Amino acid sequence: MRNPLILIFFLLTIVACNNDEDDNVENSNEIILFSEQARVVGYLPTWRFALTDKIDFCKLTHINIAFGNPLEDGTIQLSNPSAISNLEQLINTAKSQNSGIKFYISLAGGVLSDQVADTWKNFLANNQDRPKLIDKIIEFVLENKLDGVDVDLEWTHVTNGYSDFVIELKQELSAHGKGMTAAFPSEKKFSQISDQALAVFDFINIMAYDYTGSWDPSSPGQHSSYNHAQRGINYWKNIVGIPGEKLTLGVPFYGYDFQNSTTVNSFTYGSMVASNIANSERDQVENKYYNGRSTIANKVELAAQKLSGIMIWELGQDSFTEYSLLETIHKTYTDLGVKTTELCGN
Repeated sequence: MRNPLILIFFLLTIVACNNDEDDNVENSNEIILFSEQARVVGYLPTWRFALTDKIDFCKLTHINIAFGNPLEDGTIQLSNPSAISNLEQLINTAKSQNSGIKFYISLAGGVLSDQVADTWKNFLANNQDRPKLIDKIIEFVLENKLDGVDVDLEWTHVTNGYSDFVIELKQELSAHGKGMTAAFPSEKKFSQISDQALAVFDFINIMAYDYTGSWDPSSPGQHSSYNHAQRGINYWKNIVGIPGEKLTLGVPFYGYDFQNSTTVNSFTYGSMVASNIANSERDQVENKYYNGRSTIANKVELAAQKLSGIMIWELGQDSFTEYSLLETIHKTYTDLGVKTTELCGN
């Protein structure tokens, strides 16, 4: 009987050791923070300025005003020109809540008219005209007391001369103590962007959304999943080689309704909550795909482990209730022990 007893003892010892190892693995799954501080960047389009009083600016480190584009002489004009009269009030309101918040003008945007696209293309390609545009950008930043520029030229609008433009613009912004960032697609580095040009951005916002949408109505599904976020981070951090401290993960406050094989409409997260508060915990309702609170919280945890912040498109699409996604971001970072604004309980 001695040999079977020894064998049983041996097997029990192995099981005990394996259990100890499992406990160690479980403990090792605790979140290891990339940094104890993070940015929370929110885009605010000019057509959302009326919502100024509803936005909790104490939960944001940066606001990107969307969008500014050049006229033929280089003068920067907001997409809604009349909004310029409300810009000062917006900044004053935000800074009364959060004196450290930074305001950037976001240039271009994902959708440009043919005329505006040609204006950008001509300025970027022309060595003699580029300085005129840069002077006008600096003028706009200084006149409106902004903190920097976000360059959001995308896809076909990233044309010859882009790299020279951002390098030269950065030099002038730095001379005035101003910052410069960019927004890029989740898994695409445009060939016109050199490594030297990438290096001049203070940080890059990864647009980890729009994997499908109105341009692809035959492909219904999630346009911004957790996996998409992982892929975007991996691409920019490990394939392109941008360090985590210069990367911010973009999350959507909107979704797409795939009504049929030819029609897709966008909608706001806020509208989903307004129709049913239970939608705040969902990512899909029938053919509508978006990010609910739990997915946004999971993405914040991912960002906290991999890079240095969260970017939002866009603030006006939130639910200005207890089900707010901005509040979810703020609370998740706070619960993780990550400092953002150090305001509103953070």
